[in-house]
Amino acid sequence: MPYELIGISVLWIFLYGYVITASIDFGAGFFSYYGKMTGKGEMIHAVISRYLSPVWEVTNVFLVFFFVGIVGFFPETAYYYGTALMVPASIALLLLAIRGSFYAFSHYGNPKSHIYHLLYGATGLLIPAALSTVLTISEGGYISKLGNTITFHAGALFASPYSWSVVCLALVSVMFISATFLTYYANKANDRQAEEILRTWALFWSLPTIFASILTFMALYVQNPEHFSRMMNNSWWFILSLAFFLNVVRLLILKRSYGFGFVSVMLQFFTAFWGYGASHLPYLLYPYLVIQSSMTSPKMALALIWAFIGGLCLFIPSITLLLRLFLFNANYRKGVIK
Repeated sequence: MPYELIGISVLWIFLYGYVITASIDFGAGFFSYYGKMTGKGEMIHAVISRYLSPVWEVTNVFLVFFFVGIVGFFPETAYYYGTALMVPASIALLLLAIRGSFYAFSHYGNPKSHIYHLLYGATGLLIPAALSTVLTISEGGYISKLGNTITFHAGALFASPYSWSVVCLALVSVMFISATFLTYYANKANDRQAEEILRTWALFWSLPTIFASILTFMALYVQNPEHFSRMMNNSWWFILSLAFFLNVVRLLILKRSYGFGFVSVMLQFFTAFWGYGASHLPYLLYPYLVIQSSMTSPKMALALIWAFIGGLCLFIPSITLLLRLFLFNANYRKGVIK
């Protein structure tokens, strides 16, 4: 397999890992604030707090790996995306800093502060909205090149139906992934009250998720017909994704096998994510960047591939150990140890 395909595949795995872990984190923050505002905060706070405490610090490792890797493997991405992402990326970094800071302050300062909960809940929505602009811009139509000058058309981005459909899909996906995982986590903690609330929320967000997916498909047909055509040629990825989605909804309705249900959620988004990424190739940015021409030197690519595979081999056991010590520890789930 060519170096560029290995490199982009490794980076796509890291980005997928971030999508899943960050979605749980972002959604949990929003649900915590929503529960507080609707009087259900005490019922779900313990479950959400026990999940967030050990993992919120490591979520962004996936994102750091991806952005370092994309510039390392494909240096021209910094040249093309640098101007376009200056505003949304700066906003996302600011929100991430606020999120981390206020999460720490809420735990070590005043945990009942309304401001802390508001900021933590709001950033859970605003961060995925800001980061989703990367995928939107990659479809083309928002950046033009004249000579050596790169121009970003911000007005076209804000006026684009495809841009807003991607933002909508990102938001509802965060809610659905998070609610499904937290339902499983509440079930393992034998917290039936929280489990029922979170199961209801997971079912509620399932319909907007599938509706937003269809809306994004329709908007992509208008924005980039070439990419849409390639997605239809690989439609079996998305048929598999739909099958996993239906299985999740079935298990939620039947109130059983929540762990298998969350695995189905992961497979649902993995198949859709991989199908989207595969059909996007060879472009990194329509129509200017393709992976073959923008790849770094073969020696550097090989070194980066081994470095990232090594990092993945170190990171996965570390995450596994963290999960076994905390999230999948029976006493910790039930709040016996903290």
